[in-house]
Amino acid sequence: MMAVLAAILDSFGGRAGHNTAVVLAGTMLLGVAAGVVGVFAMLRRRSLMADALSHATLPGICLAFLLATAVGSDGRSLAVLLPGAAATGVAGLLIVNWLTRATRISEDAAIGAVLSVFFGVGVVLLSVIQALPTGNQGGLKGLLFGQTATMHAADAMLLGVVAIASIIAVTLAFKQLGLVAFNDEFASAIGVPVRAIDLLLMSLVVMVTVSGLVAVGLVLVVAMLIIPAAAARLWTDRLRTMAVLAAVFGGTASCLGVLASSRLDRTPTGPSIVLAAGCIFLLGMIGAPRRGVVAGLGRQALVAARVHADHALRSLLASPQDPRPIGVVLPPGLIGRLARARLRRLGLVRVNGSMIVLTPEGEAEARLAERRRRLWERYLVTHAEVAPSHVDISADAIEHVVDPEIVARLEAELAADDARRVRGGADA
Repeated sequence: MMAVLAAILDSFGGRAGHNTAVVLAGTMLLGVAAGVVGVFAMLRRRSLMADALSHATLPGICLAFLLATAVGSDGRSLAVLLPGAAATGVAGLLIVNWLTRATRISEDAAIGAVLSVFFGVGVVLLSVIQALPTGNQGGLKGLLFGQTATMHAADAMLLGVVAIASIIAVTLAFKQLGLVAFNDEFASAIGVPVRAIDLLLMSLVVMVTVSGLVAVGLVLVVAMLIIPAAAARLWTDRLRTMAVLAAVFGGTASCLGVLASSRLDRTPTGPSIVLAAGCIFLLGMIGAPRRGVVAGLGRQALVAARVHADHALRSLLASPQDPRPIGVVLPPGLIGRLARARLRRLGLVRVNGSMIVLTPEGEAEARLAERRRRLWERYLVTHAEVAPSHVDISADAIEHVVDPEIVARLEAELAADDARRVRGGADA
């Protein structure tokens, strides 16, 4: 695997070696873990909590550096900094939970307060470190936006171990995490320990967030959890598929960010990873088959074409065998062409040059469309209390998007109403 990664880096013009390949592998595994964990954090609405956690780690990093320096250890080692970051991060989460439960402060306000205060304390501690006799910050400022280029192979392996442990934990508790994310009340009713699963999820968020500090920095690490999961949500409704896609998107963004940073001079790795993830999200937002912008515009065009096709059928019903100009019954432009194509594909009309006429099948469909419209007009007046002067507009908007089962049920209800009226008139 290391040889493959080294070859990839060489193809991008970088001077790849074993250490670089290990760093890339660790960062990619972190992206995969962040994507998988981020799916459940997003579905459980814990994304902002991850943001508060990431900012709350800065004081812990500074305190761990100061303590390690005081005892003569290497204060810049990840084995020293990450436990400190985790400690203050967890403290920030506990304070948010306490503020939410013990006061009337809303969760978002508590998160904002804790995020700001902890980050402010961290900035002050950075200034204290700068004023020490050593005269520098020990490279800690790089953790704000990541410092992947300075990672050692041991640090990258530590990231990989944390990422693999997170992926294994999600795999083992996948069913329970999914139940709690979608319906915690039902999960509690069938015996799933909701609090324990929530604790597991937040523990995974802590692990991924703290591990991601060195790769993308505490300011941007929340993007590793949110963006791949949000991008995957655009492509599917199935949880397993969403988790796999988020893992792929997270790993791909990490790989592209590291490669871009290695190829382009003075390009920070953390922002490059986030920008790559943003590009993946943008592609999904545009091209996803169900939730993409292109697909949405296509569905709107097809619905509009169906509406105009039904209008054309009803317009032709007045003289079904007499040709009429296409421009009279169909609008110009794309919608009109789609409506004409729909009518011809279904065999409802014949087009001779610029004239259009109903076929026998089209006449039957036109009478059915007219019946549906009258049915909805009657329903809106008698059941929805829509004024008769507005029923034309309302029926036009509704009749093309309702489910056929609803139409059948309404027809049965209206038929029963008619029967009761007939019996009432006979009794009178």
